[in-house]
Amino acid sequence: MGSFAGSALPPDDVVVSALRAGDETMFAALLDTWSRGMLRVARSYVSTDESAEEVVQDTWLAVIAAIDGFEGRSSVKTWVYRILVNTAKKRGLRESRTLPWSALGPDGGPSVDPARFHGPDTDLPGSWKEPPAAWPTPENQALAAEVRALIGKALAGLPPRQRTVITLRDVEGCTSEEVCEILEISAANQRVLLHRARAAVRERLEGYFRSVMASE
Repeated sequence: MGSFAGSALPPDDVVVSALRAGDETMFAALLDTWSRGMLRVARSYVSTDESAEEVVQDTWLAVIAAIDGFEGRSSVKTWVYRILVNTAKKRGLRESRTLPWSALGPDGGPSVDPARFHGPDTDLPGSWKEPPAAWPTPENQALAAEVRALIGKALAGLPPRQRTVITLRDVEGCTSEEVCEILEISAANQRVLLHRARAAVRERLEGYFRSVMASE
């Protein structure tokens, strides 16, 4: 099996066959491609970075142990992330940091003033009444790094459900269908969680960029 560094992973049937055969190159490729995102998702449920790392390690051990029983009803990535989320939730409950996913509210409460959006009886329900202020393009690496750090803080400040959904959708590139399957939530719930998470992050960034523009 050749190296996959810097390239897309092969089709799922190839991945599964390689893992079942104990192919270390394939396993390393999956680690390189998915582990960073898995850490982000795990961190939504547990109290420390070290706990998140242990969750990811336990997930990979579970994947290897269960790969022979993989039936292909979902993508390999979706299957792996479902194992991750279940492992992380159990770890989070042991740490007494979070409530069970089902015990949390459907959307964690409003993140942005609802008055900023069109109502359900308008032609564009849920859209912005007045578009948010345009963001200036970071002109240097220091500003870009500052923006990335701010986004990270904004994500960390979200309720767990919102943080997990926006991480899977906007950071890891999962489809809405994949997120629904991974988290076992409805499409409507996923849309609400994602909308509120995106709005909360954008509102935080709006304040930052307004201050940047005012100082220029």
